[in-house]
This record gives sequence, C-alpha cells and structure tokens, in this order.
Amino acid sequence: MSLHLQTVPARNGLLWMRHGFKVLQRRPLGLTGLYAMTVTAGLLLPMLLPPLGFVTLMALPLVSLGFMLATHLVLQKLVPTPAVFIAPLKLTPERRKTQLWLGLIYALLMTLAVMAAQTIDGGAFGDLQELMQEDKPNQEAIAAALADPRLFWGGVTLALLVTLISAAFWHAPALVHWGGQGLMQALFSSCLGVWRNKAAFALNGLAWIGLLIATSMITGLIAGLLSLPAALMGMLALTLGLVLSTAFYSSLYFSFVDCFMFGAPRELPGEKQPPGL
Repeated sequence: MSLHLQTVPARNGLLWMRHGFKVLQRRPLGLTGLYAMTVTAGLLLPMLLPPLGFVTLMALPLVSLGFMLATHLVLQKLVPTPAVFIAPLKLTPERRKTQLWLGLIYALLMTLAVMAAQTIDGGAFGDLQELMQEDKPNQEAIAAALADPRLFWGGVTLALLVTLISAAFWHAPALVHWGGQGLMQALFSSCLGVWRNKAAFALNGLAWIGLLIATSMITGLIAGLLSLPAALMGMLALTLGLVLSTAFYSSLYFSFVDCFMFGAPRELPGEKQPPGL
C-alpha cells in the first residue's frame, strides 16, 4: 500500500478522539472485550511466570496495531476478534521478523527507561509505594516522600524517555504492516510523523488527560453526593476506565491514516453529514 507523510491541522487531534468513541459505539462489547482480554493477560501472565513480564512488554506494539486492525474491521461492519493480534505475523516472513524486532527493541528501551528513572530517584518511588501500602499510612511520611526532589526528577526523566520511545513506536508497527517498511525506516518515519504533526498529537493528549481528570472529578462528586459504597465506587471507576481506555486504543487507527494514508474523514462511513458541511 502506498503511504505518504501528511501534515494535518492541530484540531484533527480532537477528530481522532471523537472517532474513537464513535467506533466504540458501533461495537462496544467486541472492542471492550478485546481490551479487557489484553489487560487480563498482561496482569496474569507475569504473575504465573515472571519472565513473561518482558514478553508482555514486547507484545505492546502488536497490541496497538491489533486495535488499529480492529477499528478497520468495525468500519467495514465486521466483528473484531482476538485474531487481530496475530494477523500482522501472518503476512510475510520479513514483516513478521520486523514486528518481532520492534517488540524486542521496545521492551528493551522501556526497561532501560525505568532503570534510568530509578537510578535518578534513588529509590524514592519505591519508598513511597511502601508507605502507601501500609495498613495505616503515615500521612506525614507520605507528604515528606512526595516532597523529595529525587521523586520529581525521576518522574520527569521517565516521562521524557517514554515520550521519546512512544514517538518512535507510535506508527512503526502500522508502517510495517500496511507499508512494508523495514525496521529502521519504520522507526524513523514514525518519529517524523509525530514531529510533523506534533500540534495535533499534543492537543489529542491534552484532550484525553482532560477527559480523564473531568471523569474522575465527576465520579468522585457523584459518589460523595449519593454516598455510594466503596465496592460500587470501585466498580464504576473500573467500568469508566475500561470505556475510556478502549476508546483511546480505537482512536489510534485514525491518527495513522491521517498522518500517512488518506486522512481521517470528518464523518465515519455510514454517518449522516451535518447540514451545511
């Protein structure tokens, strides 16, 4: 498939988000089921066999590509199945090898990023976790741990490194799958695509963060007003988190087609065009 890098306006970052929710509305059970399955596998496999934690990390690029394929199927009025996660490995031996190398490099880079952050924070984050897991958390000790500058700089380091790694891998699996690009070309093209459209990606990221914060605040307010039990509150938070996360992954397809293919449509296939547009 012929791909070409495009520069899109910043407002398209909101368009990707909007389309993610609309795709989720079309196949809510199928898409949320896929996301729940991946999360469950990601949590259980390392518990059963710790070395599988690294394998789970390797699978994340394929998971993002799998959701792009799932969105593509939904737009074609088809039902996505777990087969979307292994479909990229069935195209050609060359593309399968490249996808596996992408996963390995991604896992190694993420592991190194965490190690770098831990070195800078000097164990401050681990100490904070231990304090918060105590039966009766010491609020003064927690406040002192939060004020530790090493914790701040460790967090900044991790956020910066993860952002750089994510830019390289955001489109890379899709560029290999649909464009047949090689390993280094896909990583470079992904970085270039994110950089060229940084305004749209920044607005998209801010919109998702804003929605998450707003949802948490509204949920907490409702729980306080209605005096909801902790168990019910936890179930509500889990459900909302599942919906938002699935919508996010469903929106990845549109950022890719907007930056490298034909451009994300203003309206999805099958929708009525608003009057005057």
